Amino acid sequence: MTPRISIITPSYNQGKYIERTIQSVLTQGVEGLEYVVIDGGSTDQTVEILTSHGNRFWWVSEKDRGHADAINKGVARSSAPIVGWLNSDDIYYPGALATVLEFFDAHPDVDVVYGDACHIDEEDVFIEKYLTEPWNWDRLLENCFISQPAAFLRRRVFDRCGLMDLALRQSIDYEYWVRLGKNGVRFEYLPKLLAATRLHAEAFTVGARVACHTAINNFMCRHLGKTPDRWVFNYAHAVVETKGFRRSEPFRFALAVSAVSWYASLRWNHSLSRNVLQTTGGWISGNAGKAIRERLA
Repeated sequence: MTPRISIITPSYNQGKYIERTIQSVLTQGVEGLEYVVIDGGSTDQTVEILTSHGNRFWWVSEKDRGHADAINKGVARSSAPIVGWLNSDDIYYPGALATVLEFFDAHPDVDVVYGDACHIDEEDVFIEKYLTEPWNWDRLLENCFISQPAAFLRRRVFDRCGLMDLALRQSIDYEYWVRLGKNGVRFEYLPKLLAATRLHAEAFTVGARVACHTAINNFMCRHLGKTPDRWVFNYAHAVVETKGFRRSEPFRFALAVSAVSWYASLRWNHSLSRNVLQTTGGWISGNAGKAIRERLA
């Protein structure tokens, strides 16, 4: 049967979760499913789990250049006109792929469709809903409202805009959405729950906030010529909180976030915008007044 949809799972040492990921794909019940697992040479039980499935899907376990490289290998190995990738600790919800295929069939002009998603814990328990929004280019530059496991695209997008950026180790998916949007790719929001991202101690993005924000600021500057102030502020908050500054000391916290915001704005944008100056000035003056009143009380 000719593949209709290709799902790629990039994997490395997620043996604790990958069986649940695999089952969430194989139980979708859609015809023309092509499933590819690209493992980066895991040293845990991953290979044993993959072997146990026989020939139900194609997989390889070998050293690679990281997450982006694994996705790119999967794209090259797969062949269906619709593509999605699901990390080895994430899951699809029942009926997700049928919903996606039905949508693409009905909307041949849409290049990327993304749905709703949520965060789950190590035991698959719901934590919170991912804050997804209808497509808006300006909003995308301020907030990554597309949850990667709930996003699917036509293969023609890779031909038009290229593959994942091998230089990136964080925020790979967000960079790709920005790149696609910049190049006029048509996105469409499908308000249905499709997937879940697992939050746990080993999750890479959970433990690398500053590195993620640095990567975002770098590629925003590369794609847009500047980094939006929103991401300058996000970077500053990540740095300050990592350094141990506490919101329970608001004036000290405001000073630190403002100083790092100035540094970040100069680093990426080579200037201090009026918005940066007004926003940080408001943080400092507002919390200074509060600190004085507390001392006088």
